[in-house]
Amino acid sequence: MNIKSLLLGSAATLIAVSGARAADAVVVAEPEPAEYVKICDVYGAGYFYIPGTETCLRIGGYVRYDAGVGDIGTFDGAKTTDVQNGSENSTWFKNTRFTLKTWTGQETELGTLKTYTETRFNFGDKNLVTDGRGNVDSNPAANKPVDLHFAWIQLGGLRVGKDETPYDAFIGYAGNVIQDTIIPYGIKDTNVVSYYFDAGSGFSGVVSLEEGSGANTIDSYVPHVVGGLKYKADWGAITGVVAYDSNYEEVAGKVRLDVNVSKELSLFVMGGYGTDNNLTDPTNAVNAHGRGFYKPWGGKWAVWGGGTYKFNAKAAFNVQASADDDKNIALAANVAYTIVPGFTITTEVDWDHFGHFDDGTPFGNFTKADKKDSVGGIVRFQRNF
Repeated sequence: MNIKSLLLGSAATLIAVSGARAADAVVVAEPEPAEYVKICDVYGAGYFYIPGTETCLRIGGYVRYDAGVGDIGTFDGAKTTDVQNGSENSTWFKNTRFTLKTWTGQETELGTLKTYTETRFNFGDKNLVTDGRGNVDSNPAANKPVDLHFAWIQLGGLRVGKDETPYDAFIGYAGNVIQDTIIPYGIKDTNVVSYYFDAGSGFSGVVSLEEGSGANTIDSYVPHVVGGLKYKADWGAITGVVAYDSNYEEVAGKVRLDVNVSKELSLFVMGGYGTDNNLTDPTNAVNAHGRGFYKPWGGKWAVWGGGTYKFNAKAAFNVQASADDDKNIALAANVAYTIVPGFTITTEVDWDHFGHFDDGTPFGNFTKADKKDSVGGIVRFQRNF
């Protein structure tokens, strides 16, 4: 055997061995393509498709810190007990809140299927505070009960779940001040079966069957009933709502006018009127002045008015004045300044002329001489996301 033959044989052997090993090699599967989150712009900014579905989801919320001082009749102050001598002191009102919101949307053969949830987590102080309507909050400094403020499903115009009554939400809240309910205009929380409709040409409406909440929860199978109509145009809007309280068989309503005076200035005025024949009970402090779920103001009528003036893209001035048939009067004004996008500081001063018990509760059979002036202020830091 010569050297040439030896080399050829060795090469052939190597090729054969290599072929055998190649046949036994492990084949690695190609990775599945990654399914990235896709933007959904059908319902506005911030939505994205839930992977593997046609449902669009948006997540948001805010973190808020409030610090108030003053008389508790304006909601801004608080009372506490001196730890050394037991005397009563005025002190700060403090509250920190984290709110988580979710929105979903999906197109179906029956219309848009939507949901909305809002859950609020609060950490308050240990001081005695009233909400101005006689409800005393004396929780210690701790996480207060979680508030499921909204949790509703809507298909087309039909909405069911936990919501704020359209008696307040459809007509609009009483201005952009923090303490907009010194003269109250509604009690919001309730379970609803509501139907919203768009009649075209600027007209829309709502009909709602409601459970109420707390002491105003329905006492039979008969629901509270709310209806509303609105006309909206470039200049502003005219809105009216009416409500039937099935517990007391009373009726209340509100009418509102909004006017866009200019790009900087917007104004509103809202009036409320309600019956209180079955609500009035001189032996009951809460209902001594005929206050109910849809007519929480004193007497038969109440009025709110105010507006917003935008100095520029960052700063705005907000004001609200209100009064009711019980000769209660209130004024609130603030300046809201956006430090950076999403972070706003609001500084507000509040005043009212109200009848009060010693703890600040504005209920009872007061004469004009019983009323007193209360002054307070609050600063709010809020980061929206």
